[in-house]
Amino acid sequence: MPEAVPLAISGPASALLLPLFLHFGLVVGLYAVLTWARMVTVRRGEASKNDFARADGDKPLSARIQRNLANQFEAPPFAWIAALLLIMADRVTTLDVAAAWVFLIGRLIHSLVQCTGDNVALRGQVFTINFLGLLWLMGHAFLAVVGLV
Repeated sequence: MPEAVPLAISGPASALLLPLFLHFGLVVGLYAVLTWARMVTVRRGEASKNDFARADGDKPLSARIQRNLANQFEAPPFAWIAALLLIMADRVTTLDVAAAWVFLIGRLIHSLVQCTGDNVALRGQVFTINFLGLLWLMGHAFLAVVGLV
């Protein structure tokens, strides 16, 4: 059996990955909060466990959390793709690290707004924060992959 080659990432590349791993922590936290909210709904008699088998089964307490959790698997994976491409191309810069933090902070604010209220206009505005970080990362990754930087 061949020996495994350790993957050691350091410097700007590891700094780029930290906010993305923290985003994973947000996803784990959302799963925990969603589970709690669903248990509360069942205990109150407002729903049965079988109600959650359908996408539309969540009651108001858990519906916003469920939707926010789903949002974490829409645009955010592109941040991971961009980060990995930048690492593979050895083109990670300080601006990429800053963009990854903007992405994370925007995701946190967006989750807070979406999970605690119905202000769709505000949610769209705060989405712009993380989307700008994502656009930077994906734009720089594209330029790195095609050899323009």
